[in-house]
Amino acid sequence: MLEKFANIFRIPDLRKRVLFTLGLLAVYRLGAFIPTPGINADALAQFFNMNSGSLLGLGDLFTGGNLRRLTIFALGIMPYITASIIFQLLTVIYEPLAKLQKEGELGRRKITQWTRYVTVLLGVIQSFAIALTLTSSSVSMVTISRGAFIPMCVITLTAGTAFIMWLGEQITERGIGNGMSLLIFTGIVVGLPKGIMDIYTKANDKTWGPLTPVVLVALIVGMVAVVAFIVFVERSERRIPVQYAKRIVGRKMMGGQSTHLPLRVNSGGVMPVIFASSILSAPLLFQGVNFFGSGPLNETRFLGPILRGLMPGEPWYEILYIAAIVFFAYFYISIVFRPDDIADNMRKYGGFIPGIRPGRRTSDFINDVLTRITLVGALYLIIISIIPTILISGIHFNHLWLIGRYFDILPPVFTNGFGFNFYFGGTSLLIVVGVAMDTVQQVESQLIMRHYDGFSPKSGRIRGRRSW
Repeated sequence: MLEKFANIFRIPDLRKRVLFTLGLLAVYRLGAFIPTPGINADALAQFFNMNSGSLLGLGDLFTGGNLRRLTIFALGIMPYITASIIFQLLTVIYEPLAKLQKEGELGRRKITQWTRYVTVLLGVIQSFAIALTLTSSSVSMVTISRGAFIPMCVITLTAGTAFIMWLGEQITERGIGNGMSLLIFTGIVVGLPKGIMDIYTKANDKTWGPLTPVVLVALIVGMVAVVAFIVFVERSERRIPVQYAKRIVGRKMMGGQSTHLPLRVNSGGVMPVIFASSILSAPLLFQGVNFFGSGPLNETRFLGPILRGLMPGEPWYEILYIAAIVFFAYFYISIVFRPDDIADNMRKYGGFIPGIRPGRRTSDFINDVLTRITLVGALYLIIISIIPTILISGIHFNHLWLIGRYFDILPPVFTNGFGFNFYFGGTSLLIVVGVAMDTVQQVESQLIMRHYDGFSPKSGRIRGRRSW
């Protein structure tokens, strides 16, 4: 394995790409230590601790803790991701954009340019909302006047977002891997040393009493099993055999080969989880807000129980979370995957699925297969997303009305969790493993293309032409 890693630095072009990528990632991490001028760091940290279960926690995850400290990169890559999703959806439902995308490289450049403009616009809106929130809070979170802080915050955070967008594009173009994904990956991985130290401290303090060694072994085995499970499912696909009929073109016989149509089990990736988390976290932002002058909403007689029931770890929240993941898994795949277009393209080039008529029957067959494997992918996302909740706080079935008292007889770990400070939740674990797999695959393809062994045992070495 060490020999294979050494091969990376023996290829000049690949070595430059890897070093360039690492250099820009170091620049990105350097920005995590430059705070926005005029911020009260202690008051801001207290505010985030009080709202850790809201949408702020998800935003802080993707920024690598920059939002919690309000550094110049506090908005992170989320405005660019939001703008990209907007245009991705518009290219499906808005015909002029769909035509522009089909124009080739020129059309994609225009869409990319518009994505940049929308990213800056979203950065201005989000930074302005953050500035208003910080200056309107009852706790003093800024050390300068409101008139000076708001424009300074908007300019600083928007410029930081534009710079991060430029870093991601440079990594994609001149480095290795997808730049935007690697920036998110870096922001998540920086919490790993802190998580290891937390587990080490709990082991020294024997937090779980005589069962501490057993719990630690179970935690390590569970982490390895979850990562292996993610790798297995992310690589899994349903291959539909496709046969192309023979055709005579001029004096040559064309076609006749057999291939397959790969359908990934988890075609939506982590997007269903992100959508579900964002929607269910929105009500949590209003828990401490006072609209009617009668106290915070989470303490009112009517809305209080509803808002408290939508907290992470509560049964109703988890049920809605599971339902939202299933819904968005099917919604996202219906947007990015068109069985009718695939069936039409197969018929144009003389392709057919053995035993299935071309045209409408082929489209229905692909749609049926896609429906079944999408359900499997949604169940996989649910399992990965629920495991961290069980480890951190458990599912509070004892809070259920009427039947909750029957759960009080169970050991506390079933309803209150193990109390792990789990830095790799379901969303972050999916991103980390997925980005790592994609980056390793790109490096491996570069090695194999230059006649070097890849990382996987089955990759082998491409043999050069023999000279006699």
